[in-house]
Amino acid sequence: MQVRAIAKDTGISASKMRVVVDLVRGKRVEEALAVLRFIPTPHARMLAKLIRSAVANAENNYQMSPADLRIVEIRADEARTLKRFRARARGRASPILKRSSHVTVIVTEEAS
Repeated sequence: MQVRAIAKDTGISASKMRVVVDLVRGKRVEEALAVLRFIPTPHARMLAKLIRSAVANAENNYQMSPADLRIVEIRADEARTLKRFRARARGRASPILKRSSHVTVIVTEEAS
């Protein structure tokens, strides 16, 4: 049984989020949360919250033990991009792209 949690339209670009996501891929949930606790970025706090949500889904909806859960899939996909512009010299404009991402965490119970 695989349990999922999704955070949509985070205010963090997918390329920046993937750096943090790669650190916890394939780890046990407790180990992943311990790693994220010592990463000093807001991205790590948001990802830890999402992992805790997946654990709560597994525990409350499917009666899985939180101690036996492992992250089997985690990914950060691109979401919508807000397009803005900055005025530049001589009446020109430069684009500003405010990127965001969708983060998906899938956990499963490993056989003990």
